[in-house]
Amino acid sequence: MEIVDAIGNILGTGEGTFELSTGQVLLRGVIVYIAAIALLRIGDKRFLGKNTAFDVILGIVLGSVMSRAITGNSAFVPTLVVSALLISLHWLFAYLTYQTDNLGEWVKGVPRQLIKDGEPQVAALRNSHITRSDLIQSLRTSEGTADLATVDQAFLERAGDISFVMKPTEPHVVEIEVIDGVQTIRIEWR
Repeated sequence: MEIVDAIGNILGTGEGTFELSTGQVLLRGVIVYIAAIALLRIGDKRFLGKNTAFDVILGIVLGSVMSRAITGNSAFVPTLVVSALLISLHWLFAYLTYQTDNLGEWVKGVPRQLIKDGEPQVAALRNSHITRSDLIQSLRTSEGTADLATVDQAFLERAGDISFVMKPTEPHVVEIEVIDGVQTIRIEWR
């Protein structure tokens, strides 16, 4: 019991502790950081990438909850336990959305088709709050062109990116005749 009390005093979790020292906050920060890494390794680190709102929510909530363990605004150990619970719930929802398409669409959303057969879908653009300028900027960024006429389809993906399927292009052909008509070389590229 003396060890538990000593650890409690070091971390500022013992009875009668009202203010944390700088050292206690630093130590709590180190422990929370290591615990967060361990939880993410056990759970799923996908939410740290560019993903759906489903993933972003966990990052925001987890950061908020774990910061309370560092500053002493919440009890230390229970805050770490609830962080593990949040990671577990995220993993469970991710697993269930993988297993069930309807749940996946409800939790993560569905892609919206913004351009179909080369034609911008005005209702989808309006419902997505995407202007023609936004669409052209995304096309320029991802495909290196600003010409909507080159796009066959475009989708607002669940993660918020706009993806483009370009129209097939005719190949460029160059024929080079070698001296005295002996041989012709044909080069094609798109």
